[in-house]
Amino acid sequence: MTGTSSKELPDLSKVAGVVLQSKKRFISTDGIPTPQLVIAALKTCQGAANAIQPYLSKSEIRSASALAASTASSLLSLDSNSIASNSSSTSIPSISVKDTVDTISESAYEIIAHPTVSIGPQVLDLYVNIQARLGRPETLPHVFELYASKPKPKAVEGSISYVEQNPNRADKAIEAGVAETALGAAIDAKNLDAAIGIVEACYATQAFYRQKLLRKALLPASAVSAAPFGVYALASNLSAFQNTMEPVTATKFAFAAILAYLGFTATIGMVAKTTANDHMRRVTWAPGIPLHQRWLREEERAGMDDIACAWGYREKWRHGEEGGIEWESLKEYLGLKGMMLDRVELMEGMS
Repeated sequence: MTGTSSKELPDLSKVAGVVLQSKKRFISTDGIPTPQLVIAALKTCQGAANAIQPYLSKSEIRSASALAASTASSLLSLDSNSIASNSSSTSIPSISVKDTVDTISESAYEIIAHPTVSIGPQVLDLYVNIQARLGRPETLPHVFELYASKPKPKAVEGSISYVEQNPNRADKAIEAGVAETALGAAIDAKNLDAAIGIVEACYATQAFYRQKLLRKALLPASAVSAAPFGVYALASNLSAFQNTMEPVTATKFAFAAILAYLGFTATIGMVAKTTANDHMRRVTWAPGIPLHQRWLREEERAGMDDIACAWGYREKWRHGEEGGIEWESLKEYLGLKGMMLDRVELMEGMS
């Protein structure tokens, strides 16, 4: 009996009331709110989302708006449904739950989209977590765009002015953990538009490309730039261990040989890395896509691969049998992006 009472549905009117009161109090704040104030307002929404998450009905929410709870929410929902079936005294008013979800989701969006709110990494992470728990990913692509381009408020002589932001800066890229959480929420909700929008906003922007270049290509590029100097120093030392030709001539031969070896080996390694497809499941690159684009856009391809696997059949022997408007739209979209879905020669048993 104690276990059943602990799973009782909270007072939804109170939950919604607390969220609305927190949002109203936040929006009525004068001036530019501090990051701590923004986080506090969003944490109220997060607490409400955590309170009703076990009672989200996966099938009903999907039928109403093609949305669903996240994986953790679905497991908790199954648990609560099993308890409800064993106890006739426990009933879940799904419409009220859906209305409460709408209230929490819309309140969180109004808070983060308020003109005076600066969206930082912590605020964005919290917002994505809230919408993922609620199974409402449809606003995430737009919020990712706001994160990159929303004008930053600045107090000037008692008034608020807004400074335009450069969305192409490397620090405007969405962090990998946040992007994965958002994409997972969209996939769990079976919201194809939101899933594709999240991939576009996270992995197909100039900010992401610049961040990837800085994090993963800067050190190798620096090593390549410094390699000729190191090779020349090595060649000069090696020329002293022979007496068949002049040291200057020996240095030139050694320098050219070592540099050619390093360049050839590095080229083969780069080609092998960028053309490898063992990790690709259903989405692969179309022929003719340059190697540097394959490397830069690998996360985009991987995200679309996750989407294709989620929307298609799980059985490998049924791959290629899918149909419908969404599936055909996905294939056409991938073709426009230089990718191929279920490339015949790479399918199991077709090589």
